[in-house]
Amino acid sequence: MLVKVLSGAVIGLDGVPIEVEVDIASQGLPSFTIVGLPDKAVEESKERVRSAIKNSNFDFPAKRITVNLAPADLPKEGPSYDLPIALGIILASEQIKTDVSDTLFTGELSLDGKLRHTNGILPQVLLAKDKKIKKIVVPEENAFEAAIIKGVEIYTPKNLLTLAKHLTGEELLEPIKHSNLNQYLKSEVFDFDMSDIQGQEQAKRAMEIAAAGGHNILLKGPPGAGKTLIARTLPSILPRLSLEEALEVTKVYSISGLLNKDSIITKRPFRSPHHTTSYIGLIGGSAIPKPGEISLAHRGVLFLDEFPEFPRGVLEALRQPMEDGFVTVSRAKGRITFPSKFMLVSAQNPCPCGFLGDKTHACNCTASQILRYQKRVSGPMLDRIDIHLEVPAVKVEKLTAGDNIKRESSGQIRKRVQKARDIQLKRFKAANISSNAEMTNKDIKKFCELSEDCLSLLRMAVTRMNLSARSYHRIIKLARTIADLEEEKNIKPAHIAESLQYRPKLEPIF
Repeated sequence: MLVKVLSGAVIGLDGVPIEVEVDIASQGLPSFTIVGLPDKAVEESKERVRSAIKNSNFDFPAKRITVNLAPADLPKEGPSYDLPIALGIILASEQIKTDVSDTLFTGELSLDGKLRHTNGILPQVLLAKDKKIKKIVVPEENAFEAAIIKGVEIYTPKNLLTLAKHLTGEELLEPIKHSNLNQYLKSEVFDFDMSDIQGQEQAKRAMEIAAAGGHNILLKGPPGAGKTLIARTLPSILPRLSLEEALEVTKVYSISGLLNKDSIITKRPFRSPHHTTSYIGLIGGSAIPKPGEISLAHRGVLFLDEFPEFPRGVLEALRQPMEDGFVTVSRAKGRITFPSKFMLVSAQNPCPCGFLGDKTHACNCTASQILRYQKRVSGPMLDRIDIHLEVPAVKVEKLTAGDNIKRESSGQIRKRVQKARDIQLKRFKAANISSNAEMTNKDIKKFCELSEDCLSLLRMAVTRMNLSARSYHRIIKLARTIADLEEEKNIKPAHIAESLQYRPKLEPIF
């Protein structure tokens, strides 16, 4: 008998419908074959399914069983096909009789028939909703993740036997209640706060501007100046995730298996890979492409500490994703696009010893060492960074001031950042972008009208600072963010002047 059960695969970030066809032949020697480009995990499901069926008080037919995962030209990976295959065998052997054409099944089975936590559930629930499939069956451990999507009935049986009793009407399961996304996005707790930073007022101002407009930033200074602490406080002043952004980020983490028990990502991601991270680890890839660190930092922050220590090829690979907001990974088994709209925050020392230009410590590096160190990051890469900030060592007076000085908290700064981001969201409502940093040259012409005074200042700056066309446009985008923070409708010369301060300064090596 032939039976068809609906399931789903995750390709990139999107769910693709998979039809699990199970045929039990009345003639032929007993065998169990899975076809349709299965990987090793799918091949091994034969033993899991066999044991799960027997331990759920069903009979495993001693006949010729053929399972086809259609479409046959699409590679199948992971253990999520265990449940639909097991159910298909039970239906094809007529141990239960029911119609499952309106339901999508996905989940890994343990040997005793229990459903285990499975990666990539959110894209499959969204697939069911898009394809107007009324019901979906997922493991109980994925209930919170699935519950955030409305428009489809979600059932979470504990094991295969419970599911069979539900399908036959013997013991009906209640669909789980859908959760309100807003309740997850309300409360956020951060490990670091801006009030923890002593001194470094200019750095705090630069971080506020970067957070408000989604701009890339480079922190440069001696060891112990607080570069890493400043970077780690950035998430506490970033604007809230919108519901659409939260779903985008959650889908990336769902397919990567990083959701744990969280139903939805409520904070903007903060990824801090070590400088020994490989090209594939940062950009994404492997035989069957998976998201890298830049995609895990989507809608959040990618912090690269010890910036020049990263391999040159790895840093150069960041250039295109920074411009495009996505990365396309091509492999023999397919070509997949992952989102990568992230804020790059990088930190570095000015020289190998770290004390070049420091008034309190003498630099003991040779000119050739300094030049070699500074050339590890290419000019085109530096040109894509909007804010270049010098972070000097903290003065003793500010370091020993203790609690006598009242410092601004992250909550206070975040209110201003959120207000500026709300202005941008309103401005770009029809442009399909969410921040000033995402503006194209066409958007700059449309949304950043400059007075003659501003243009005159820019002409002078381009001539004296030898700015590239990219730098010119990034200065305007940064000025637009500064104007938004001050709730100014038009960009003023003062905004242009401040944004020019954040361009890199040429330092003498000797």
